[in-house]
Amino acid sequence: MDIIKYPSKEQWEESLKRPALDTTFLFDKVESIINKVYTEGDKAVLEFEAQFDKVQLSNLLVSKEEMQDAESCVADDLKDAIRLAHKNIETFHAAQRFEGKKIETSPGVVCWQKAVAIDKVGLYIPGGTAPLFSTVLMLAVPAKIAGCREIVLCTPPNAAGKVHPAILFAASVAGVDKVFKIGGVQAIAAMAYGTESVPKVYKIFGPGNQYVTAAKQMVSLRDVAIDMPAGPSEVEVLADETANPIFVAADLISQAEHGVDSHSILITTSEALVDKVKIEVDRQLAQLPRRDIASKSLESSKLIVVNNMEEAIEMTNQYAPEHLIVQTGNYMDVADKVINAGSVFLGPYSPESAGDYASGTNHTLPTNGYAHAYSGVSLDSFIRKITFQELSSQGIANIGAAIEVMAQNESLYGHRNAVSVRLATIKTEK
Repeated sequence: MDIIKYPSKEQWEESLKRPALDTTFLFDKVESIINKVYTEGDKAVLEFEAQFDKVQLSNLLVSKEEMQDAESCVADDLKDAIRLAHKNIETFHAAQRFEGKKIETSPGVVCWQKAVAIDKVGLYIPGGTAPLFSTVLMLAVPAKIAGCREIVLCTPPNAAGKVHPAILFAASVAGVDKVFKIGGVQAIAAMAYGTESVPKVYKIFGPGNQYVTAAKQMVSLRDVAIDMPAGPSEVEVLADETANPIFVAADLISQAEHGVDSHSILITTSEALVDKVKIEVDRQLAQLPRRDIASKSLESSKLIVVNNMEEAIEMTNQYAPEHLIVQTGNYMDVADKVINAGSVFLGPYSPESAGDYASGTNHTLPTNGYAHAYSGVSLDSFIRKITFQELSSQGIANIGAAIEVMAQNESLYGHRNAVSVRLATIKTEK
């Protein structure tokens, strides 16, 4: 871990630099896979599953029998945990329901919005080193609350052609309609364009490796919406001298074990805390089953000491972390000044793990500084707001002249005429 003490503001950008993620070199390969799935459908998907996931499949859809069998393969304590997380996620996201109000902007001019669910959504759940059944809940639960008519999930199978039972159990609890044994770029392409088996969807959600990220970027340019730009996962701990170094170290390590390209940083006003955290990281890391992954990730991590809390907050807002853990004596005061972050965890007993799993908030969040402009996934991610307006004859009479003037000055005479003929009709009716 790199220790940086009292960097000047001119050095902040370099100090906060994330591991580079350049997917452009993948585009030719990714595009060729996408195009083959687009033209050949299931045949191409099956070929790519054999090539990349090393599995020979006769059917891409997870059967009802496989869904039912999965429940018996999941331990009772895990089933209980998944159900608890589901309840909390449902409670939090249900509170986000939109209530449109009719507003009379001028006499006779009434405007309002209606929230409508995206009809078909696709969820991508990675395979790899850990089954991300928690992400199934994070994506499927708000989709179900929103009222999406069809929720499709793609996830890579193992070499035996099976999907991890915890993923299938979570999908069943959350109300996913169809689960397909498809991974990687071919999964994104199948959901973007549809195949004989996989329905075409209108928006794709979910994390993935650099190939999946590149595929989502490419299909979003022309054919389907995506949740947000994605990069390696990251955490910042913002701390002062009151922070518990054991907790801080644990939070940095928990993020680092996501993958070798994850980013963990500490910004603090206490040099003494840095020394204690470094010792504690080494101690806890030695006990971690995934220490090889976490150790590699921590090589690019930073422990940054700044002059005061004002600087720490300013640097934090410049970094715009995906996850921000605030361990300071006055953490609620600090929270009020945070303006760029995906999800914020306040106080010594609020680890990022809570939001990752069971507190109820969503863990699908903007990375790589996109928290400057993007929100994390929420109920709004699965709906569209349609605008309505109704003008009476009094309403068009009240604002018609202004519309005519504005349209004429933009040289859009057809726009002006659409108002003028109505005003003329109103005059003749009087």
